[in-house]
Amino acid sequence: MISNSVDLQERAKWVWRETLAIHRRAPETRIASSLSAIEIFVALYYGGILEFKPTDPRWEQRDRCVISKGHGSICMYPILADLGFFPMQELQMVCKAGGILGGIPDPIIPGYETVNGSLGHGLGVASGMALALKRKRSGQSVFVVCGDGELHEGANWEAIMFACQHKLDNLHLIVDNNGISMLGYTDEIVSHQGLAGRLESFGWNCSEVDGHDAPAIQDALMRLKTTAGGQPKALIARTLKGRGVPGLENEPLSHILAPKPDLLDSLLKANDDVG
Repeated sequence: MISNSVDLQERAKWVWRETLAIHRRAPETRIASSLSAIEIFVALYYGGILEFKPTDPRWEQRDRCVISKGHGSICMYPILADLGFFPMQELQMVCKAGGILGGIPDPIIPGYETVNGSLGHGLGVASGMALALKRKRSGQSVFVVCGDGELHEGANWEAIMFACQHKLDNLHLIVDNNGISMLGYTDEIVSHQGLAGRLESFGWNCSEVDGHDAPAIQDALMRLKTTAGGQPKALIARTLKGRGVPGLENEPLSHILAPKPDLLDSLLKANDDVG
């Protein structure tokens, strides 16, 4: 666990750099979606929020983390390697024959719980996990990370109603609210304005946070995790898609764009010079 806020932010910078390096070696990975979620995953895995055991990824007492936006979690690769889920050498093998790390993650990777199929089903899977843990009177929590574009899918709203109906206060939804889906700005497709209020109207306990402030995310998640009361919980993290990459950050088509290799090289070199 990293309790110092400066160290937590420094870890996020390291993950940003490693994520760019992975994309430089494997351009088929989705980079913009991965850059917006970095601080969310850093807070979860380094901030003492999740209970896990890298040497035993299926440890019965672990908290479950369902990564619904799987394509946007390439930034998880350096985190899991750093924590000891698999060797650091695997980061050199992303999308290569003989490696375990693909352009879209798979449960063959230690630390990943599920394959959710098309986007929009992670929350339903996580709700089922949370209900099962409740029925078993287990103390573990379930976290699910989804993108805001996924919330256009009706299956999410079925899960939102289901979780409230069954008082799943061990369920925590984290929305990477970067404002951009595959084909443009989310609000121009189906608006998410007032998302917290909408979730609260369905009986959820909601908070909002700057999604690039890892210590703030850590604090918010710890408060939610330790709050009982029979309500499922949601944290809406305001983020920037493609953060830190010129021509990609907050661009409406950033989901399907890939930075030029020369730009990646210059960003990586500048990061190394600062470090």
